[in-house]
Amino acid sequence: MKHIFIKGAAALSLGLALTSCGDKFLETEVFNGIDTETALDNVTNIGYAVNGTYYNLMYYYFAGNYATSIGDVASDISYWNGKTGHFDAIYQFKPEDTNTYLRCIWLYGYRVADNAARVISASDALESSLDEEGLDELNLYKAEAYALRAYAHLTLVNVFAHQVKVDGQDFSSQPGIVVLEEPKTISDKVERSSVGTAYASIVSDLKESLKCFDNTSYSRESMFYFSPASVSGLLARTLLYMEEYDEAASYAQDALDLSGISSLVDTPADYRALYMGGDSNIESMFALAIDTQTNWSANSCGTLWSTYNYSPSPWLQSVMATGDCRRAVWAWHQQSSPEVPVFMSGKFSAYGLGGNPANATNYLINAPEMFLIRAEAAIHDNDVAGAQAALLAVAKRNPAITSTADLPSDTDALFSFLKEERARELFQEGHRLWDLRRWGGKVSVSPIGAPAVAFSYTGYEIGNLVFPIPVDEINTGAGVTQTEGWRATLPSK
Repeated sequence: MKHIFIKGAAALSLGLALTSCGDKFLETEVFNGIDTETALDNVTNIGYAVNGTYYNLMYYYFAGNYATSIGDVASDISYWNGKTGHFDAIYQFKPEDTNTYLRCIWLYGYRVADNAARVISASDALESSLDEEGLDELNLYKAEAYALRAYAHLTLVNVFAHQVKVDGQDFSSQPGIVVLEEPKTISDKVERSSVGTAYASIVSDLKESLKCFDNTSYSRESMFYFSPASVSGLLARTLLYMEEYDEAASYAQDALDLSGISSLVDTPADYRALYMGGDSNIESMFALAIDTQTNWSANSCGTLWSTYNYSPSPWLQSVMATGDCRRAVWAWHQQSSPEVPVFMSGKFSAYGLGGNPANATNYLINAPEMFLIRAEAAIHDNDVAGAQAALLAVAKRNPAITSTADLPSDTDALFSFLKEERARELFQEGHRLWDLRRWGGKVSVSPIGAPAVAFSYTGYEIGNLVFPIPVDEINTGAGVTQTEGWRATLPSK
């Protein structure tokens, strides 16, 4: 296996940026004086372009904060104490089509998707001219580009479209997103695909990524780049949303096998050690390259979960056992009070990087999620023993649970336990809103009035929720249309 590292993730960020006030879907933006139409003519430049795409992915407008945080902020597991205005409209389920967070997610999601599409297209054109060594290296970059595009499309379709499946009901024909199978020029007209078409493209890209990984001997040997393990994990997540449970479980197991992970830590010290910063999380398969040198400072996730006043909700605290090792990263500021809690960043504590939450990275694809996917799939197959075994790997973080005998013994009770376990385990990883939507039913969201367990909205049919397409995009006239009736999908008292 050949190791390859390319320094400087932002060295070349080829691609297009969405215009906020122009008249096209995409508007060309040239980075570092490189012509986007001619630069991708050799393997080295393609490698730099891929690294630039990773930089766009980890930017705080996208996976580095907004596109990740939105999944927990708009749910039942976070609490906003009202002292700052960050994410307030999202938290209160009162977004407008002018919302800054939604606009930024759209902007950088399509930067990632378009950059990746350009890499894939250029790689296809270059393949026939390369020798064996060049093709070997190119396949690594192509594998990563497919994964990057899939990650962007999956995030965009989650945020801006209906959930593909809601408790067995199929919504794949609903309006989705613009799928960038090919790079777009500034003069191209575009249209939204269906949700089902978007998901088919995501699955196809992830499977193509795995094929390209099979055809390269190169390896990054770093969790800050996509790998066969992390791509398998992302594919498992996608298939779970599609309710393709058996296939989701299979890829989740592949992810665990490829990463060499068969168990999880279950002591406070070992759990705390996962969040020292950088590559400290031995349970993670893919993370962002955020550290003391490259971070988003006041715009970081760590800041959001500390000085910007987000914390675990009273409900989440009530279902997290006192001795649960996951509480090892829960700390409260000396000025915190039960009525106005001030959290000290939790999973973004960056204990090994000076304790500055701005230095903490986002661990995006992790082993615990894979065990939980396997458990949910087993529940839907009425395999109680299989579900218990997979759940136990995660649930043992609570020292009161030591064997499968401590878990529920029927599928309905197991499913209820799993829903709470996903809340406990995946807190701050951005999954909760998508979980609530896909499970459907009436839920309570937007917690109010700490320390009591109370919510702004109860009995909300969250499976219907759709966020609006940013009005700046609609006004370009490039062809993207607004989701009809999106306001009616928001909760009301």
